[in-house]
Parts: sequence; structure tokens; C-alpha cells
Amino acid sequence: MTPTTAFKAMVLFLEAYYERTKSDDVASLLGDLILLDDGSTVDPAAWNEWLICLEQVSV
Repeated sequence: MTPTTAFKAMVLFLEAYYERTKSDDVASLLGDLILLDDGSTVDPAAWNEWLICLEQVSV
């Protein structure tokens, strides 16, 4: 699975969680995670943090 595909799966998981809870915190996070046409996220730090997490679980 590519980092982008894994990221999209995580976003789908969070969207489902938001639908159940209507959590403002999760909604805010989802807003930061929106993928732009160039492949970056609305909050550029979110993508870098995602890559760091992937490295941590890949060891």
C-alpha cells in the first residue's frame, strides 16, 4: 500500500468516526487532512507527520 493510499484509508476511518460522534475535534482534523490537487494537504505539516508515523510502524 502506498503512503497516499494508506492516508486515504485513515481519512475514511476518521470520517466514519466523525459521522458517529460529530466530534468538533475530529472535524477540525479532517479539515487539515484534505488532499489538494497537487497531493499536499491543507495543513502541510499533516503530511510530514503522516510520513513520520509510517516510518515508525515500518521498522
